[in-house]
Amino acid sequence: MKRRSVEAMQDFLSGIGVDIEKAGMEKTPARVAEMFEYLFNGMNTDTAEIWGELFPSEADGIVVVKEIPFYSMCEHHLLPFFGRVSLAYLPKNGMVAGFSKFTKLVEVISHRPQLQERMTRQIAEAIADGLEAEGVLVIVEATQLCMCMRGDCAHDTKTMTSVGLGALKEGTALGQQAFSMIVDNRKELAR
Repeated sequence: MKRRSVEAMQDFLSGIGVDIEKAGMEKTPARVAEMFEYLFNGMNTDTAEIWGELFPSEADGIVVVKEIPFYSMCEHHLLPFFGRVSLAYLPKNGMVAGFSKFTKLVEVISHRPQLQERMTRQIAEAIADGLEAEGVLVIVEATQLCMCMRGDCAHDTKTMTSVGLGALKEGTALGQQAFSMIVDNRKELAR
C-alpha cells in the first residue's frame, strides 16, 4: 500500500471533521487506502490477457452467460454501484472461451472508477476483440448508491444499460433473440 494514499486519506478524514485519533479510527486511513487499492485494481490490467486459449467447438449458435455479479465505484461520487452483467456472443468459426473468463473480465472492468454506460461498452468491446466474436450483447442491471443515498434518495431504483455489436446489434433478428434469451428467461425464473 502506498504511503501517499494513507496520508491523503488522513487529510481527507481530518478535513471533513473526523477525529482519526479517537479509539477505533487510528487504522481507518490505512484500511480505506487498502480497500480502494483493491477496488481499483483493474485500472492497469489489459483485458486481452484474460482470454488465454480459445477452444474449438461445434458452437454455431448464441452463447449466453447470465447474472454475473459485480460491484464498481461511480467515478462521479466514488460511491458503489453493483448488480449483474448478462452477456451473449456469437462465436466466430466455433471458437469459444472458458466460462470463467467472462467473470474475470467483468471483475477487471468493474474494478476501475466507472460509469455504468462505459462499463457496459467496455465489456462488449473486450469480448468482441478478444474472441473475434461475430456479435456481442451485454446487459447490465445495477443499483447506484449515489441515487439511493443522496439527492432524491431513490431507494430500490435499478438502472439498465445494454450494448449490442455486430450480428447481435439492436434491431437485428439475432440481437432480438439474444436479448430474449437473457431478459425473457429471467422473467420466467422470477415467477
